[in-house]
Amino acid sequence: MKIFNSEQLRLLDAYTIKEKGIASVDLMERAASVFVEIFSEIFGAEESVRIICGTGNNGGDGLAVARLLHQKGYTVFVDIINGNESADFKINLERLNQQQIPWQYVAELKLAPTDIIIDAIFGFGINRPTTGIYQKTIAAINESKSKVVAIDIPSGLFPDASSENHSIVKATHTISFESPKLAFMMPENDKWVGKLHIAPIGLSEQKKAELKTDYHYTLKADIKPLAREQFGHKGTFGHALLIAGSKGMMGAAVLASKACLRSGVGKITTHIPRDTAQILQISIPEVICQESENKSCFSESWNTDTLQKYDAVGIGPGIGTKNMNGFENFLLNFPTNTPLVIDADAINLLGENPSLLKYLPRNVILTPHPKEFKTLIGQLWENDFEKLELLKGFAIKNGVIICLKGHYTAMALPSGEVHFNSTGNSGMGTAGSGDVLTGIILGFLAQGYSVKEAAIQGVYEHGLAGDRAATKRSERAMIASDIIENFI
Repeated sequence: MKIFNSEQLRLLDAYTIKEKGIASVDLMERAASVFVEIFSEIFGAEESVRIICGTGNNGGDGLAVARLLHQKGYTVFVDIINGNESADFKINLERLNQQQIPWQYVAELKLAPTDIIIDAIFGFGINRPTTGIYQKTIAAINESKSKVVAIDIPSGLFPDASSENHSIVKATHTISFESPKLAFMMPENDKWVGKLHIAPIGLSEQKKAELKTDYHYTLKADIKPLAREQFGHKGTFGHALLIAGSKGMMGAAVLASKACLRSGVGKITTHIPRDTAQILQISIPEVICQESENKSCFSESWNTDTLQKYDAVGIGPGIGTKNMNGFENFLLNFPTNTPLVIDADAINLLGENPSLLKYLPRNVILTPHPKEFKTLIGQLWENDFEKLELLKGFAIKNGVIICLKGHYTAMALPSGEVHFNSTGNSGMGTAGSGDVLTGIILGFLAQGYSVKEAAIQGVYEHGLAGDRAATKRSERAMIASDIIENFI
């Protein structure tokens, strides 16, 4: 799914109105109907609803929502912040009067904490921080302790730029029309957006296909697993090499190896420190153990002929930067056409030794968490939008795919595209979860997925397994092994 900016969303609205020959107020009615459908699945009609409207088109959406909720049996009251009224707002206010739904203009809000509040003050067109009565109203909403549902976007939140230190409605739920806003993908805005719901309203498919954007949101429809051959065998489904583990950190090698096998790979050889094979063979008898010639996990004698025997290679989980003296030699001798995924301490070593970046193979996949990314690029960022630009810039400059792990994991491609993931939950913030992801991506690479497919689908299915695990265990009780056990 494409993520459009505010200008593109305005174009989509206008084009849809022209293409389908409908009035803008009718498109507003469609959006309100979809909003009410989702709202009524969350909250029953026994709830009283207070809708707080501006006088632009987002306020017009709010008035339409008020009327439709009233028709479904909800107790509804509308507060309107006086201002310049749009044409569609005026039409919906007249329709509200026809049904005798109570409303008032307000200069100061007094809100009961039992009300469910629907935020319909500002939409995606906002381009300056809120002030005056709007700022006071937003403060009153946030202080009310009520459940808040934002129409399309929480009021005060910029859709395409940082809104740090602005007055923003703190939503419990955000029901966003057609596609998520880029701002929703930023960790700094999580406290404002709440639970996100995407509500298609039938905007022009032709125009959506024409509009270009670097930003995408991965959904189930975007995932296309490779077909498995009926007469396939362990040689058909790929042979992966994983370089992982160190004294006290062999669990990382176990988790990544097992996840790789669960992904469907035919065989995996795991390169581990000397005298540690027993741990791996007892934990996962299916793994081929290859012990290093020294107590460090990392052999110093890698050569191209050895590495190109494998269909894909993964390196990093649980190694420790002090155990990677042969990393430069490894990169120098790495086969040009063999896919590679780099994680954990191998990423930290790249950050500590930036001169090694020039040896990275094209289209290598890097999977840092934010702290590792900070080490990798050697600089801080002021906000999450700046971090996103740094992520894109690193991917383009170095010709790599970089998966910045977190909620809505962002995958930046050498082309400048960024794909945000839609699966996963807070229970995955647990030791070993990243090792599991490395194993899954490695397995997909060995099976023949392109590097782009392996990264995007690996992250998606990793999150999906985490969601299944959370259903069984709860987010609080999950551990990394649960993700592997729910990978199906």
